[in-house]
Amino acid sequence: MINNNKIFSRKSAPAKTARMVETIVGCKWSITVYHLLDNGIYRPGKMVKSVEGLTTKVLNSCLKKNIEFGILQRNTFNEIPPRVEYQVTEFGTKFISILAELEKLQRQIDSESDN
Repeated sequence: MINNNKIFSRKSAPAKTARMVETIVGCKWSITVYHLLDNGIYRPGKMVKSVEGLTTKVLNSCLKKNIEFGILQRNTFNEIPPRVEYQVTEFGTKFISILAELEKLQRQIDSESDN
């Protein structure tokens, strides 16, 4: 039996995660960076060389946002010349898996609209 007398309060998106998703998905390069990392490209210079249209300035901004949200981690090696690499954090792996599910959903929607 359903209790129809219960009053529910308005439900809204969690503020921090909503801002994170808007910021990361709003950055058109974040998904590309995750793809590069997944393919073994960890150094920013190699990332810029691997993607047409990606500039160092834009990449650095994208990487900074991802680090602030805890999705990526910056590793600096004490070498000459200095070497910097990026990797996905444990939290980042979870976040990226959610984005992958959204991508699957979009493909499903696209295939249904083609029919």
